[in-house]
Amino acid sequence: MKALVYTANQEMTFREESEPTVEPGDALIEVHTVGICGSDMHAYLGHDPRRVPPLILGHEAVGTVLSGTDKGRRVALNPLITCGSCNNCLGGQQNLCARRDLIGMYRAGAFAERVSLPERNLIPVPDDMKNAHASLTEPGATGLHSIGLAERALLRPISEARVLVIGGGAVGLLTALLLKDKGVVSLEIAETNPLRRKTVADHTGITVFDPIDKPAAENGYDLVFDAVGSARTREAAVFSAKPGSAVVHIGLQDNEGSMDVRKMTLQEIIFIGCYTYTPVDLNVMLHKLHSGALGSLEWADKVPLDDGANAFRQLLNGERGAPKVILTL
Repeated sequence: MKALVYTANQEMTFREESEPTVEPGDALIEVHTVGICGSDMHAYLGHDPRRVPPLILGHEAVGTVLSGTDKGRRVALNPLITCGSCNNCLGGQQNLCARRDLIGMYRAGAFAERVSLPERNLIPVPDDMKNAHASLTEPGATGLHSIGLAERALLRPISEARVLVIGGGAVGLLTALLLKDKGVVSLEIAETNPLRRKTVADHTGITVFDPIDKPAAENGYDLVFDAVGSARTREAAVFSAKPGSAVVHIGLQDNEGSMDVRKMTLQEIIFIGCYTYTPVDLNVMLHKLHSGALGSLEWADKVPLDDGANAFRQLLNGERGAPKVILTL
């Protein structure tokens, strides 16, 4: 089969690869669309020691089942493979399973014509839903999960909050769209890429600004989502958080720098780590996207898989304004 393979740092190669291994309980899926995630870019830059080339990356996928009990069904993939029997799994926190795995990390991912995955990880897609829209389920579920964590921490309803989202990529934008749907008092996105700022403004109506030109207001927000996860954005998140607020850390760009722990202590600012999602988050997000509650979703770019290497280069150089690039087959 053909696949886009991470072969070396800043090198993606479209080439022939072996067919996926299908274990008992797995399904073979013909891939239709798959998004490029920030973690794929992280690997592409050589910043993720868990993703060792040569490796087929990609986990935000939609396809048609070729084998197993769901044969012929169009599905979105839950790429997070968990044991199903530990206390975290049994308690509904599958994302915290100590034995979790992810396609595109240690096992082959979905930047390919076909991929295998346990049948329990398949989510049926409504017949009238576009493949590209369904591919937003995985990044959107991360945003949905982060909002759920925030709602449990805030003293007042989230609808009363002034909210800042740092980062206008797919996770940040989808988080913002979910917050808009919840009717928060005010909502802003901080994004440094001018092309992406224009795309967000044109397609969503959400206020978006350049934090380099105009930093977010100090102590200005009840809730801050850091969808980048760098030393600089963590510092900005705590700076902009008001007393008694919460900062939700979603991104994983680096592990450098420090935060103003003194401010966080004296002003009782809650810092929440957020990792991926649960199966319920994925199911809810798929139906939220399908319902139209988050708008047209036409802000994603679609690129053929065989041109994927060029898409990675363009993303690295800031030449694409879309919050999400979706590879198509």
